[in-house]
Amino acid sequence: MTIEFIAILAAGAALGGFVNGLAGFGTAMFALGFWLQILPPLEAVSLIALMSVVSGLQGVWVVRRSVLDNPRRLARFLVPAIVGIPAGIAALSIFPPLVIKLVIAAMMILYGGFFSLRSALPRFERPTPVVDGVIGFLGGVLGGAASLSGALPTMWCSMRPWPKAEIRAVLQPFNVIVLGLTAAGFAIKGVYGFHTLKLIAVTLPVTLIFAQIGIVTFKRLNDDQFRRLIIALMFVSGTVLLAREIFW
Repeated sequence: MTIEFIAILAAGAALGGFVNGLAGFGTAMFALGFWLQILPPLEAVSLIALMSVVSGLQGVWVVRRSVLDNPRRLARFLVPAIVGIPAGIAALSIFPPLVIKLVIAAMMILYGGFFSLRSALPRFERPTPVVDGVIGFLGGVLGGAASLSGALPTMWCSMRPWPKAEIRAVLQPFNVIVLGLTAAGFAIKGVYGFHTLKLIAVTLPVTLIFAQIGIVTFKRLNDDQFRRLIIALMFVSGTVLLAREIFW
């Protein structure tokens, strides 16, 4: 590996780890822009899945009490998501990944742009267990089809008047488990070879360090600031995803 290769690899790990530590999602959106310049798509995506789980576990620990206080809420999203993962994989034979990613990118840009400009954020206060389950299922489908499991749950949770710890108590373990299952699938297929292990040796410490920096920043935000942050990140993530699919 050349110095330039290691620098690009580390830059993706740093940005992806920081955003994941800060918001509980976004590793793939931000790290892939770097890693697809130097790695084959399958190797880059498999590395993303692993780093998302590693950085996400730190975030789960931060909000562990909120997770344990309301495990049913997480289950409403997570159980349908697990069912949706194989459906997403099957959808690949019908819809090309590029089409799926472009549609999601457009949704994220419209959603993030619209709500970023509003002075008052939406507040869906009544219980919505059925909608939660549908969002979770679709998140699993998108996870299996395009490694975008967090997009729809993040949009939905940012519209709920929950404290930041409760929002993260849904998003973080949701993404960790869905992407953990994805990484397990890659491992079963033998994707993680010796070369990938060398990449992990570079990206793992960088991801862990910058995820911790993101977590420290997260702790300093109030609830409203955090909701506005993840809405803004939706816009940025959608723009990055759209640019990556069109130009790279």
